[in-house]
Amino acid sequence: MTPDRPRVTPDRISELAPGEIFVFGSNAAGTHGAGAALVAYEKFGAEWGVGAGLTGRTYALPTMGGRSELQREAAAFVDFAGRHPELTFYLTKVGCGIAGYTEEEVAPLFAGTPPNVIKPAGW
Repeated sequence: MTPDRPRVTPDRISELAPGEIFVFGSNAAGTHGAGAALVAYEKFGAEWGVGAGLTGRTYALPTMGGRSELQREAAAFVDFAGRHPELTFYLTKVGCGIAGYTEEEVAPLFAGTPPNVIKPAGW
């Protein structure tokens, strides 16, 4: 983790230090038109049409395809983050906006994240 950076994901992220990745909720089609997805696209290099994984300084996590997809993609992200300790991941409240999940439903999916994943307060 980068020294002097937050230990919880800020509500708004407007810049990233080298080695920091913005993790956002997406749809499988990668149409990043609103919310954190739009921020990822406009500021941090998320690629239009890429709905999952690492692009630019972002990691897209599909949240719109139902609970089983969200569980599968959350597990894939946790695995990816564990294999990349050189990066710091700022996990946003994925799935808690347009996808319609509550924080209580989503937060447990990220209980086993490695220490290089910075999570929202309460997660």
